[in-house]
Amino acid sequence: LAYDAETETLALGSGTVSPVPAGAWEFEVQGVRVLESWFAARTAHRGPEADGLAALGPAEWPQSWTSELLALVTTLALLAELAPERAAFEPGPGLPAADLRAAGVLPPPAWSRRPASVLDHQEEGPGGQFALL
Repeated sequence: LAYDAETETLALGSGTVSPVPAGAWEFEVQGVRVLESWFAARTAHRGPEADGLAALGPAEWPQSWTSELLALVTTLALLAELAPERAAFEPGPGLPAADLRAAGVLPPPAWSRRPASVLDHQEEGPGGQFALL
């Protein structure tokens, strides 16, 4: 994985993706570059020496990874553009737990701690479709 800032090109082995804005390449979360981390997670432990489930990874770069990468680059570029606006936000005062209890927010209802189930909903429309919210 390599990045050429002059041409805004991201090189992945013999393939390239361009344009990749510098803001997307440099975007970090907790001190880790997101694109480098994404790439490392998909290419780590591949090959004949891999053990366990890692050995079951794809032998070649799948098309779905390309789609994922393009979506990630787009998202990171948009986030990088919003950096000045995001920096302008300041957190407001914290809300005391007593106020949240008085407002009925705490404690969360018991149903919110259970996994969603299709059996808990009334059927709607042909074939029983319903919307999960």
